[in-house]
Amino acid sequence: MRELVIVSGKGGTGKTSLTAAFSSLAENNVLCDADVDAADLHLLMQPDIKQRSEFMGGSIAEIVADACIQCGVCRDLCRFDAIDEMFVVDGIACEGCGVCVDMCPGKAIMFPVQKCGEWFISDTRFGPMVHARLGIAEENSGKLVSLIRKEVRKLAEEKGFDLILTDGPPGIGCPVIASISGATALAIVVEPTVSGLHDMVRVADLARYFRIPGMIIVNKYDLNIEMTRSIEQKAQERNMTLVGRVPFDPLFTQAMVQGQNIFDYAEQGASLDAVKDIWDKIIRSPSMNKLGVVDFKATIK
Repeated sequence: MRELVIVSGKGGTGKTSLTAAFSSLAENNVLCDADVDAADLHLLMQPDIKQRSEFMGGSIAEIVADACIQCGVCRDLCRFDAIDEMFVVDGIACEGCGVCVDMCPGKAIMFPVQKCGEWFISDTRFGPMVHARLGIAEENSGKLVSLIRKEVRKLAEEKGFDLILTDGPPGIGCPVIASISGATALAIVVEPTVSGLHDMVRVADLARYFRIPGMIIVNKYDLNIEMTRSIEQKAQERNMTLVGRVPFDPLFTQAMVQGQNIFDYAEQGASLDAVKDIWDKIIRSPSMNKLGVVDFKATIK
């Protein structure tokens, strides 16, 4: 089983639009939206939800009034000022660190696990899709990413899909690490700007650290040809393949407004040809056609 994760150093580079476009070109694939903090692949896929499950994440302290002796230890220890004078916990201010629970002399503080979001298994016109939605300001996005990646692999194995297309989160933090670990290859989408180059280098270094092959896609390359050349040079220095350039095209925005990918919205155009060429290079690349981690482990056994 192969998994291609589309990532970027920052949000708004076009990785979700490209993931949606790739889904219409791929064969025998299942989709995964690992950007749980700001999930939006569903806006283009229009999924029909078949299974809905709760995601239980962090905990929030709750003081049992009848058991509380109001000694003030919890208030003194709470660095977030989440406990008021009446010894009531502010659920918004509480960060769920658990110090008050451990140090309460009367054992009067409960620490129940909270519902942080939901995850779904859906049908789309381009195959099954596993996705999730984290609650506003909720934690454990990395844990939720790991959960849906586990579920999408399980689904792919059960249904006989040999390719997973994952729309990853931006940046290099915990959700990104959770989304790329064990992947076959990464497609790093970058825009030709100073910040785009800087963020691409960080993602490329992260991929190198985890020994995951990376391929570079320059989106809106014609807005700054000089910066595009700098990006290509940096990619070459890090032994990453440039699989293509996508020109600036309002077609992407127009398609997005209609809740479609560019191949749904239009029949021809320079950007469509560019995306087709990029997908062909990705799917035929050595990175996507070598033994995956699971197959390798099975071989050495």
